[in-house]
Amino acid sequence: MNLLRLDHLALAAETLDVGRMHVEEALGVDLATRGEHPQMGTHNHLLSLGPEIYFEAIAINPDAEAPNRPRWFNLDNFQGPPRLTNWILATDDLDAALAALPDGFGQPISLQRGDFRWSMAVPDDGILPWGGWGPALIQWHGDMHPAPLLPDQGIRLGGFVMHHPDALEMAETLAPLLPRDTVLFQTAESPSLSASFDTPQGRRVLT
Repeated sequence: MNLLRLDHLALAAETLDVGRMHVEEALGVDLATRGEHPQMGTHNHLLSLGPEIYFEAIAINPDAEAPNRPRWFNLDNFQGPPRLTNWILATDDLDAALAALPDGFGQPISLQRGDFRWSMAVPDDGILPWGGWGPALIQWHGDMHPAPLLPDQGIRLGGFVMHHPDALEMAETLAPLLPRDTVLFQTAESPSLSASFDTPQGRRVLT
């Protein structure tokens, strides 16, 4: 049994409206579900990728009180056009997952929104390992998970690629903890994420 599994992918934007419109144009669907994270001063829109995983567009919420700590996903320093910035891995034992990984993935923070309860490991400076390109870790509590409750618009993740100068090191650290073919690690001069999606309009790609 794998310690980690893919939970969702995240696209960051300077504003949530810009992020939403970018995803809707790229994938040909509407992002209807919106949520807020008061503890982090962020908000998001979600999109179903099937019964177990989903997609998130996230941005700083200008109407929320700023947190007394750096925001997750290093959003305090995000600039430029919307782009894929994060991949989030779920675990049934967050403490065990953190113990199995190198330092730097953060400390668990308990969060709740409506009936959803989860813990997420957040680094003190908001920056995940490998310059922010390492995965975030999440543990859902109880039976509630967003994916099966979102409207199914026929979008499925075809695959995603982590491009990074330290791709080999990332693969050696993370691949043994993941189901096979969860992510392709590819050595590249500049780090980035790219993902392909099967949609009713055909194959689409987001970077």
